[in-house]
Amino acid sequence: MKEKVVVIGGGPAGIAASLYLARADLSPLIIAGSVPGGQLTRTSEVENYPGFESILGPELVERMRNHAEKFGSRFINANVKTILPHEKTLHVIVENGQRHETDSILIATGADAIWLNLPSEERLRGKGVSACATCDGFFFRQKTVGVVGGGDTAMEEALTLAKFAKKIYIIHRRDSFRASKIMQERVLKNPKIEVLWNNEVGEVLGENKVEGVKLQSKVQGLTSNVLQLDGLFIAIGHKPTTDFLKNTGILLDEKGYVITSGVAAWKGAQQSLSPIAPFDFTYQFATSVAGVFAAGDVIDPYFRQAATAVGMGVAAALEIERYLREHSL
Repeated sequence: MKEKVVVIGGGPAGIAASLYLARADLSPLIIAGSVPGGQLTRTSEVENYPGFESILGPELVERMRNHAEKFGSRFINANVKTILPHEKTLHVIVENGQRHETDSILIATGADAIWLNLPSEERLRGKGVSACATCDGFFFRQKTVGVVGGGDTAMEEALTLAKFAKKIYIIHRRDSFRASKIMQERVLKNPKIEVLWNNEVGEVLGENKVEGVKLQSKVQGLTSNVLQLDGLFIAIGHKPTTDFLKNTGILLDEKGYVITSGVAAWKGAQQSLSPIAPFDFTYQFATSVAGVFAAGDVIDPYFRQAATAVGMGVAAALEIERYLREHSL
């Protein structure tokens, strides 16, 4: 059976889109991933999603998914291997070997933080270890926290945390930042922030919550020092889930994020370029392949919030509905 629309990704963007697509009587198929739900499933408490004063991340995802299923969305917990564009039909190849033919696709596979890959860090995620100060900074009022990183993301995290925490340590493995000059100046002038140069986190300390970190100094012969902390924020970058899009014709930027028509138009304007193929600027959230759209963190290296992902998913769904209608599909 040929699908009208296949949504790839079972996080906030994909689920929100599927709700709107289902209510438009398009019976969307959502290939949600082998571990569905996105980053929200690894978030303990959510207090900044409208309508919920406090809710666990996995519970919020479950409620959203149940809501979409009520209106006819169909979910498969599997990963997509690749997309094969054809003239009039798109093929979605799942890792289990299944092939789904469809008139349109929404890519909503999200992005994930790049972690330190420490067992102690993984064990304490959601228990003081975080990758989002905007999401979790409120929980560290008058606490002492650490931020790992040296780029603009780390500077932004530290400045956000300065609104809440009493002390912030930036732990950086080099002797200088990679961040933009203006961001460095803001951080270095903030009295709450102290930089620990030439240090790496060797272990996160604590049983049921973060109690500190074991630092390894790169200058002093990898000697270890213990720094007491109430929380640790990892800010060394994010990686969009787009490896499966290689060799599909879907254009990605230098960091691997999907480029959509809106971003392409903006970049063209910045460089005084006229709109160029292969983007169809008739539709927002359109990718470089006709009938394929993208939304959520997979196109967004800046905000990375559940609420912004939901908004983009809804907007993309409305554009997909219009695309199918205008192409008599």
